[in-house]
Amino acid sequence: MTDRAIIDWPAWTDSPPGRYVLDWEQTQLDRVVSDVFGYHALQLGLPQLDALRENRMPCRGLVLDAASGASAPYTFPRGLGRAGNGLNNGASQELPAPAGRSAVWCDLLDLPFEAQSVDLIVMPHTLEFTSDPHRLLREAERVLMPEGQLIILGFNSLSLWGARQSVGKMTGRPFVPSAVDLIAFTRLKDWIKLLGFDLERGRFGCYRPPLGSDQWLSRYGFMEAAGDRWWPIFGATYMIKAIKRVRGMRLVGPLKVKKPVLAAGLAPAATPNTRNHTQ
Repeated sequence: MTDRAIIDWPAWTDSPPGRYVLDWEQTQLDRVVSDVFGYHALQLGLPQLDALRENRMPCRGLVLDAASGASAPYTFPRGLGRAGNGLNNGASQELPAPAGRSAVWCDLLDLPFEAQSVDLIVMPHTLEFTSDPHRLLREAERVLMPEGQLIILGFNSLSLWGARQSVGKMTGRPFVPSAVDLIAFTRLKDWIKLLGFDLERGRFGCYRPPLGSDQWLSRYGFMEAAGDRWWPIFGATYMIKAIKRVRGMRLVGPLKVKKPVLAAGLAPAATPNTRNHTQ
């Protein structure tokens, strides 16, 4: 963690730039998670965004950092809690989780879920608030099932917003919430590839300048279409969708028996159609 000021997420999401970013991210997530199937899905952090709203898995959970939740109790989706953890799986409290979801308070760097037990993990800006992004990614890889999907959203350091954030970091007035430096899209791609993920989709958005009022943001609305066409990698935010691959695994179908390859000029000693004639 750094000592500089960190913007409070709830306050920032109520601001014009916060609503602008969350609206774009909610639209992208609604489209992407709707066709991801399985049984367990988790959203790590940022309860102001309902990342799993359009997902249809029966067990969907919101996982929050226990450091920010004081002594709030844990509630686990059925079948996910580690055996012998002593947590009250039946607790029902007023937690910031959407209707029909389970809320889990825990250490995000030590997720209390079994290995290979989750089909989908969504991390909206979670890496920007953890003290160890690499460890959090390793935890996500551990709990994801083979062919499980990981969706990451973050602020793009290679953008106008990233430039303003860098200036604000030096002056003590950051523009976007972040406990650590913003993570470049290219660096994040390298991280997830090293963990065995295949990048399936990447998308940038929010091309308007980092302005603080609805009036000024609306004046630059034309930059959305222009940015998608002319400078797509410089959007203020990005979304990555990756799939966990387990090397050495393959689908087994009907076995095909190959005929032996014979050297030129040789013939089999006997075949089913060979007839022995003895005179």
